[in-house]
Amino acid sequence: MENWALITGATTGIGRELAEVFATNRFNLALVARNEERLRVVSDELREVHKVEVKVVPQDLGLPGAAAQVFQKLNQTSISVLVNNAGFGAYGPFAESDLTVQTNMMQVNMIALAELTHLFVKPMIVRRAGRILNVASTAAFQPGPKVNVYYATKAFVFSFSYALADELRGTGVSLTVLCPGMTRTEFQKRAQVREGGPWPMMSAQSVAEIGFRGLMNGKRVVIPGIMNRLGSFFARRAPLRLTSAIVRRIH
Repeated sequence: MENWALITGATTGIGRELAEVFATNRFNLALVARNEERLRVVSDELREVHKVEVKVVPQDLGLPGAAAQVFQKLNQTSISVLVNNAGFGAYGPFAESDLTVQTNMMQVNMIALAELTHLFVKPMIVRRAGRILNVASTAAFQPGPKVNVYYATKAFVFSFSYALADELRGTGVSLTVLCPGMTRTEFQKRAQVREGGPWPMMSAQSVAEIGFRGLMNGKRVVIPGIMNRLGSFFARRAPLRLTSAIVRRIH
């Protein structure tokens, strides 16, 4: 049976590098992103370099019902790996923020992710085979003043994914939640947060490769980078008042 990996947010950053890693490992690809032109450029590159099949699914996951449309468009494709990577952030005091942007972020980062997982996990369970990779963040482990909705969405992704991974034991389906720290992508530009932090940012390529290995090894949680693992260990054990103050200072 052919292996197909469905990757959302596949044209830039970690999603683009994940597409590269899966193609290198002989997976055919179904790629989802908002920008159709960019999506087709990426798909052509992957076909030419890796000689794999690539299906493009232009779709804005910020729109209600988007996940169902993706599922319908791929109903003849047996997806063996689902990668929920699409997501974005926004910086600024919540009271002064654009509420439309914040609700759109929740739709993409949480609702579309949960809907896609629900739709694609069912046939995986029937086949008793499949893998899911949900991209959260080290932001999941503490509140994030000035980036509060983004941090909250990633806390949801982590909690949802960890619990579902437990539910899936014995089904033949595994779920891995990837929690990168600051990574050099277009995220900072779109979220309007400054680059940098307590330690150097990782490359999207490194994060993607580590995430892929963790997924294929059946790990439940993957935190790339020793400093990110140490920071996450501290964040989950330190007082929330302290970790919130640190995040606010960093941003």
